Amino acid sequence: MGVPDDKVLRVFGDVAVDKGLARLDVVSRLPRFIAEYLVSKYYRSDPANWVDKLASIVKEYYPDPRERDKVLSKAKREGRITLIDEYKVTVNLKKNMYFLHIPNLQIYDALVSESVVDRYKRILSGLWGIGVLEYRPELAEAMGTRGRGKLSFTPLVLVDFEPFQVYNIDTKSFIDGRRAFTTWEWIDLLVKSIGLNPSMYSERQKLLLLVRLVPLVEGNVNLMELGPRATGKTYLYRNLSYYTRIYAGGTVSAARIFYDARLRILGDIGTRDAVIFDEIAKIRFTNPDEVVAKLKDYMVDGFFERGQLKRARSDCSLIFIGNIELDAGGVLGSIVDYLPSFMKDTAFLDRIHGLLPGWRLPKILRSSIYLARGYALAADYLSEIFHKMRTFSLETQIEQYVELRGSYTIRDEKAVKKLLSGMMKLIFPHGEFDNSELERIVEMTIELRQNIANILSELAPHEFPRKRLEAEVIG
Repeated sequence: MGVPDDKVLRVFGDVAVDKGLARLDVVSRLPRFIAEYLVSKYYRSDPANWVDKLASIVKEYYPDPRERDKVLSKAKREGRITLIDEYKVTVNLKKNMYFLHIPNLQIYDALVSESVVDRYKRILSGLWGIGVLEYRPELAEAMGTRGRGKLSFTPLVLVDFEPFQVYNIDTKSFIDGRRAFTTWEWIDLLVKSIGLNPSMYSERQKLLLLVRLVPLVEGNVNLMELGPRATGKTYLYRNLSYYTRIYAGGTVSAARIFYDARLRILGDIGTRDAVIFDEIAKIRFTNPDEVVAKLKDYMVDGFFERGQLKRARSDCSLIFIGNIELDAGGVLGSIVDYLPSFMKDTAFLDRIHGLLPGWRLPKILRSSIYLARGYALAADYLSEIFHKMRTFSLETQIEQYVELRGSYTIRDEKAVKKLLSGMMKLIFPHGEFDNSELERIVEMTIELRQNIANILSELAPHEFPRKRLEAEVIG
């Protein structure tokens, strides 16, 4: 039956959005968390004409990157342009300047008014919104007359800005809202909120879908998912949260991941909630020995260092995604066969907290059947809630409710507690549950770590003999 739209609207009001409307072509080029924000804004303000109005705004203010020169020509001709983009400001102390990155125009050295930076501090780490940019040729002329040589910036200045992403989220309203739903109503709502139709998934499959969210709500979680193509593995991380960075195959450097010593800026691990290594079989590192060694160190306790950067700390989670082939009996061949060489190192693999069996999830073949329709929580709202949830962990409280039994190593124990903390924050944010509900979650969590233990045993049977991890709910 699912959760009735009127109940979702009654409990969550303005942070609920019609998921079907957010898939319209007019916003298809935008990330889902931005598309849903805009749909909600314009639909509520003008229900009769919102589609035409939104289509006009996206067409004018979010041009195709191939129209870059056309947009710059307009700026030169009219002196001002308005653009929707993910603006990011960096600080250059040597030049005593703020530089603005405008991705859609492929510009990395525009300027920004200090008043904009003062009002919206988060623009320093990147922020989606609608910005007014003025063309200031006099800045270029002034630079030239001072004899400073070659112009070191693009004379476009961000003078006004309206952020899209939700600010100052009150997690209390989210927690209070949870109390209005039964456990499985809530799980259905979360599945629907991430863009999927809960009626197409079994109870077990819904829990697996929520496991994908654990690295977003729990800091320093290392998760691997292997599954066939078209199950929505990458889509979720790209469209649900701004705070993620995806490496889709290709070559990745230590500077990009950890710290760029030349530019003196933190890499993605230092600035994001989660870094996703997609298509792990195709990932290459510029200096494999350095990158893998630093990843292994980081995966233990969240610390890393590189060059002049000494002992930096981050709670960024790492997610490793790979494709596998299936036959009538399940996974074709051994799981080990699908791992890249750097992940066949048992020391590396043991640091991964759990393996999500993506082969247990159905392929998303028809959008009309598998994608969500009706009201659920807006992706931008959920993104901010998840981001705030990372500020605490339930690992210590778990000991009050769960007793681990079996041949647990310290890493096994840490992995289970971290994964379970994330699942409890997602499903029981209000802290209320009965033993049977918790047992189901504990069983799923232990299975994720058991999958890792089985692979370790296959790779090195003498060092990692076969074992069975178990637990009992004692609360």
